[in-house]
Amino acid sequence: MSISLSSLILLPIWINMSQIQQGGPDEKEKTTALKDLLSRIDLDELMKKDEPPLDFPDTLEGFEYAFNEKGQLRHIKTGEPFVFNYREDLHRWNQKRYEALGEIITKYVYDLLEKDCNLKKIFIPVDATESEPKSFIFMSEDALTNPQKLMVLIHGSGVVRAGQWARKLIINEDLDSGTQIPFIKRAMDEGYGVIVLNPNENCIEVEKPKTHVQSSSDSSDEPVEKRERKDKVFKETKKRRDFYEKYRNPQREKEMMQLYIRENGSPEEHTVYVWDHFIAKSAAENVFFVAHSYGGLAFVELMIQREADVKSKVTAVALTDSVHNVWHQEAGKTIREWMRENCCNWVSSSEPLDTSVESMLPDCPRVSAGCSERKCFGGENWE
Repeated sequence: MSISLSSLILLPIWINMSQIQQGGPDEKEKTTALKDLLSRIDLDELMKKDEPPLDFPDTLEGFEYAFNEKGQLRHIKTGEPFVFNYREDLHRWNQKRYEALGEIITKYVYDLLEKDCNLKKIFIPVDATESEPKSFIFMSEDALTNPQKLMVLIHGSGVVRAGQWARKLIINEDLDSGTQIPFIKRAMDEGYGVIVLNPNENCIEVEKPKTHVQSSSDSSDEPVEKRERKDKVFKETKKRRDFYEKYRNPQREKEMMQLYIRENGSPEEHTVYVWDHFIAKSAAENVFFVAHSYGGLAFVELMIQREADVKSKVTAVALTDSVHNVWHQEAGKTIREWMRENCCNWVSSSEPLDTSVESMLPDCPRVSAGCSERKCFGGENWE
């Protein structure tokens, strides 16, 4: 049995508390003080002390994983599926490792969209300067010129990006289950143009600039003795600050800041932007949407903001476990009526496929997707 550093630090405090609680009124004051001390201890920060370095590979090969001919992620030596608990009792480290692998898979799927599906990466905003933050979407060659049919895909919330339905399914099941690639290929085979939205790519992360702390010695107009005393205090303060920083952030994780992408700072903004600059300008007589989870909410927001345009161009909308709410989003009566005629929401259910499922909201019909949430959509948020 292994004992973590955080446990060793806290153990004497807990023992002391149990001894104090057996005493009288004076001891109770000490108990209160100790409880206050415990409330100030950041266990998450203490747990970092026990962690190996957060230094992970940046390729699938580095992780010793690869996708086999069935699209399943397997260890290249053992053939085993991905193991989350790679190091026992180090949940945070395991989670960071999982996230690092997820970032690699995101790039892997982007490559598949371009090489396997022959989609083009289109950067947005369309008039972005070279230096400003940018996002991108993917489109087929005929997305804007196909005169008949256009398919638009919108994923849900969380860590997923363009081309993904669920990172969890990609890692634990296979590429066909967790990506949009089967939808894209079938749509193109049946003569649709395709646009793949990227609604969670709302900002870029850059390292936070370090604040410069000016030394008191920079002030040359002060007496020498006063400057020397100030310098001594400054150095002692800096030493304490550096010691605290080493404790607070032992892994030396970079402090990041977010720079939001113009007119694409949220899934809703992104959906409206892509509509205005691409979908609305497409030649297709019939536009079809497939939207999962929060993507359904983003579509309803698009309808609220561009009702007449959407009604004139969109033929049908397939929703999957959509989290939209026509009341909270204040969708008008005409929108709700249009949704009843043109939308359908397939929800996770143990009922047979396409069985009607009761809904409390007066919008589109809800029917069973024919499977439980975990099997259909990879769990909550389909991440």
